[in-house]
Amino acid sequence: MSDRIVAISTPPGEGAVGIVRLSGSGVVETVSGFFHPYNKDLPLTLRNNFSLNLGWLLDLEGEKIDEVLVSVMRAPHSYTGEDVVEINCHGGSLAIRRCLKRCLDTGVRLAEPGEFTKRAFLNDRLELSQAEAVIDIIRAKTDRGLKLAVQQLGGRQGQLIADLEEQLLHLNAMLEASLDFPDEVGDLDDAEARRILESCINKIKQLLKAGQRAEVYRDGINMVICGKPNVGKSSLLNALAQKERAIVTDIPGTTRDVIEEYINIRGIPVKIVDTAGIRETEDLVELIGVQKSKEVIENADLVLFMVDFSAGISDEDMDIFAGIPAEKMIVLVNKEDIEDKKISPAELREKFQNMTVIKSSVKMETGLDELEQAVYDLVLGTETMHDGLEIMINLRQKLALQNSLAHMQAALEALGTMPLDCLGVDIWGALERLGELSGKSLKEDIIDRIFHDFCIGK
Repeated sequence: MSDRIVAISTPPGEGAVGIVRLSGSGVVETVSGFFHPYNKDLPLTLRNNFSLNLGWLLDLEGEKIDEVLVSVMRAPHSYTGEDVVEINCHGGSLAIRRCLKRCLDTGVRLAEPGEFTKRAFLNDRLELSQAEAVIDIIRAKTDRGLKLAVQQLGGRQGQLIADLEEQLLHLNAMLEASLDFPDEVGDLDDAEARRILESCINKIKQLLKAGQRAEVYRDGINMVICGKPNVGKSSLLNALAQKERAIVTDIPGTTRDVIEEYINIRGIPVKIVDTAGIRETEDLVELIGVQKSKEVIENADLVLFMVDFSAGISDEDMDIFAGIPAEKMIVLVNKEDIEDKKISPAELREKFQNMTVIKSSVKMETGLDELEQAVYDLVLGTETMHDGLEIMINLRQKLALQNSLAHMQAALEALGTMPLDCLGVDIWGALERLGELSGKSLKEDIIDRIFHDFCIGK
């Protein structure tokens, strides 16, 4: 990893500042060759570590490209663990591209996607789970998702996995001692071995459950509002999004297509979809909208089924209700503020048994907090989180944990019934799978694939 790399680290387009980042042995000397600081008596190579230096960037002919700030971070105290230089130029697209080209003219190569973070991992600045947290921070959609990703970057997952590895290594040492020195050590303490395995199995199950909770904060859910025309679907979308996103009128069939908006419910990123009112119609455009509504309902994670206190519950309502899986539905009864209600509490209990039913008035903005709590409870469950675990787990990490768990369970079943060397195979297999989380036991091609999902410049 001694070659020098460079990339633009800020998004494309105009901005106040654009950053060109370099990493590798000799990058300080490289940039010093075409950077002229205002203090000419002190070249960049003699500047202090973690310093910001003002001056001009020059092209091959010695003409000024831009006035820039150059920061110097020397190995091993940098993001990548190598010498790093960041050139902060003005954020116009032409200025930053000319700055990049000037670096490339010196023989520095363009960085591959995620190569800066990959070098941080290879130089032991980050564990693999920490490196993967970087992309979760970039893609976080809510404060809650960001908090979990930051905890991951701080090494939370690594600490938990290290504790598991320590217990399994202790068990493996006990097993090998019984195999190699049976006269001095004696037989394996089955009770202690069982205690260790059960403890590790329970901890991994807790990690997987906590990861499932965190997955919701990272990936979010698709939530669809459905019902017959004029029950208040578009008004609800506007109220939840806190802006006039959908047209609202008293004319049935106003919404003829699905309308999407992104909102935040208790830290959960939610793509909320307002659908065309579902009814029998001969209008071709509305008919297409109704069909699209049925398709998005089928693919939704959660469905808000709306009925109307002023209209009562009709056969048309119940036909729509029958087409929605009960486990992913919340019933919202709108227009609670009216006096002449045509739906009684007894009718709600009869028609929507064992369902979450919320009475609200979208117009008066009542019942919305209760609705948000119901969404939160349905998505994450109402059980209190006694384990105290908050951990972000991606699909690769989830599979590694599941495979490690399978080895541990096999070892537990084999304890006392199979030869010790067979038991050792599963214990070592569990350790190997845990090593995939930190990157200790991953092949290079898999590591390359992980960092390929990163943006260039990170």
